[in-house]
Amino acid sequence: MSNESDKLTLKHFGVSPWEINVMTSLFQKKILTTDEEIERDYEDKYVSMVEIPIPYSFNEEFFKWFEYKEWERVKGIFKEMKRRRGDGKAIKIDLSFAGEPSIRFIIDADEGQWFRASVEKIDFLLELLEYHLDPKKLPDNVTEIEYNFDIDAVRWRMNTVISNGKKFQNSKDGWKIIT
Repeated sequence: MSNESDKLTLKHFGVSPWEINVMTSLFQKKILTTDEEIERDYEDKYVSMVEIPIPYSFNEEFFKWFEYKEWERVKGIFKEMKRRRGDGKAIKIDLSFAGEPSIRFIIDADEGQWFRASVEKIDFLLELLEYHLDPKKLPDNVTEIEYNFDIDAVRWRMNTVISNGKKFQNSKDGWKIIT
């Protein structure tokens, strides 16, 4: 599955060198990994942010190849980062997977309990992905899907999709164009 051209660049701000070292070493076992410290966006309320664009599709094949044991370690460092920062708008993790469509998870719950729950439930979506990607339930030609964790329902929900260059938001009445 690994390809020389597949590279992962962790972009981050407000993250300790130890945390970056642990994350890069976990991913480096399977994917050529580098990191890039970026300027903090002061309009953003988060103290720390990590963007992780995994160059592979979100599917069972990826998790078998990456190995579930290693994935558990990745989830562990995410939860440890939140624990070290406490509750509030402390950390945001933007985890994306390449593919058709690309799939993005925004992990940013304020309370540690919900942050940990959101991290734990990411791989649960594998079982629901086929249902979520049903063309009858999505706008045509979706290229990107963004999931956000719904604390009230205690599960990941498809929040926005990008289709034909337009951004749609999920609502009770169906998909609504927002840009």
